[in-house]
Amino acid sequence: MNATRRPAIAAPLPRRRPRPNDTPPVTRGVAGPSRKPTTTRRAMPCDQERHVQMKLRDLARGLPDFTDRKVIDRHMERLDSHGASRRDFLALASAGVAAGFGAAALGLPAAAIASQNGKFAFLTGFMVNEWNTTFDRTAKTAAESLGIGYTSLDSQFDGERQYNQFEQQVAAGVSGVIFNLSDGSAIRGLARTAAQNRIYIANIWDSLPWFTPFDADDYYTLFAVSEEVTAQREVTEVLLAGVTERFGGGDIIGVTGSKGSLLELQRNRGRDAAFAKFPKTRLVDELPGLWNREDALKATEDLLTRNPNVVGIVTQDDDIALGAIAALNAAGLRPGEDVLVVGTSGTGLGSKAVKAGQMLATKGNSPALAAALFTTRLYDVTHGWVPRASERMLNWNTLTLTRDNIDGWIERFVDNGDVEPFDYRKMSKVLHPDDWDPQAEVYPLDIDQSFGGIPKPEGYSYPPAYVAARDTGERAAVAAEYAAHYKIKYDGPSPNRRA
Repeated sequence: MNATRRPAIAAPLPRRRPRPNDTPPVTRGVAGPSRKPTTTRRAMPCDQERHVQMKLRDLARGLPDFTDRKVIDRHMERLDSHGASRRDFLALASAGVAAGFGAAALGLPAAAIASQNGKFAFLTGFMVNEWNTTFDRTAKTAAESLGIGYTSLDSQFDGERQYNQFEQQVAAGVSGVIFNLSDGSAIRGLARTAAQNRIYIANIWDSLPWFTPFDADDYYTLFAVSEEVTAQREVTEVLLAGVTERFGGGDIIGVTGSKGSLLELQRNRGRDAAFAKFPKTRLVDELPGLWNREDALKATEDLLTRNPNVVGIVTQDDDIALGAIAALNAAGLRPGEDVLVVGTSGTGLGSKAVKAGQMLATKGNSPALAAALFTTRLYDVTHGWVPRASERMLNWNTLTLTRDNIDGWIERFVDNGDVEPFDYRKMSKVLHPDDWDPQAEVYPLDIDQSFGGIPKPEGYSYPPAYVAARDTGERAAVAAEYAAHYKIKYDGPSPNRRA
């Protein structure tokens, strides 16, 4: 799948700015370790000592009584700290008080202190499929190449648990978080908490429809997904063409992701659009496969029982496709012969199923690419780089993979040993300000294409920054700039492969 290339338009790189996580210089001396004197300490002059004591007493008198639960609740409400526990609030308040006392002791103004430990986290709603585990592994490797710490947590489809995990990372002083959400509607509250704590966040896949980074603030730095409507239409067309050629048409069933998620809705739109070209085929039924093999197997078994004449299965993930293949085998049907199956992730096992003829096609949507894109974005913004409006919502294109081109994909992304598929450092605009390379077809996301078919909230209006970027030509300039910097081809060999 190829993005339409626009002529290159000169567009300057965005300005750098001081990092929002930079600790104000006046507080650095306060936060440092105390030194044990090796000689006799000079006594503080009496007047200065009395002055410091008075400052501390004045500061203490101005503090709220945090032994009173009602006082805590009142302050939490004023700070809009929904989702935070009283214990977390008191921990943050104590840290602020300590900094304030230290500043007062030195006669300095109190200032907010943000973490600069260079640690990122990946909080996923489900680590049960290969796409997420590969994303996790690659993000860790990319973080190591950038010299930053990394951790990951799995909420197991539990939105409340994922919110609690985020609060734990906030308390641990994390600098940036990548989300694959259990519940896309949580993004509004997560973005608010991130802004309050000056933590950069980036989100992939599920989201609250029509809510964008522009509806939060600069700390919600990126929402990015592959262009799913077109991708799912293309792979479904491969299935329907195969079914029409082999069987003359027939019944198709769908095994989707998680019901009502943004990603499922996008892929459903693409899938449904494909049937217009193949009138002898029809979608007769569907059930969610919840992005994993076990649930997909059960869903496919139910669908086969209800629809005995199925000749094709369109799925929304390679793990789902593998579950469908297992169900076909259990029913005595030959995948790739009696029933054709397509997936849409390009995972290792999915790719090998294509090579073996059990899957007709999948979409090459490398989790390693997404992991690298998101990790380098967090690295860049925590090191002073400022994205333009059109860079805060991005799409990337995927490849349609069949037996004709699967070997090159497997060599680069599956059976690649210790050869990483991307040059992670070269994706960074901080480390490579002149020759950065997205290493895939990456371009600004279109809100209407992403959220199309989903009703807008009452009174909705497009974000002014988004409209301005579109109308002033910034969007086109960014698309052209990314195309011009795209040198390491997504469908070619790894840039790290030895000659």
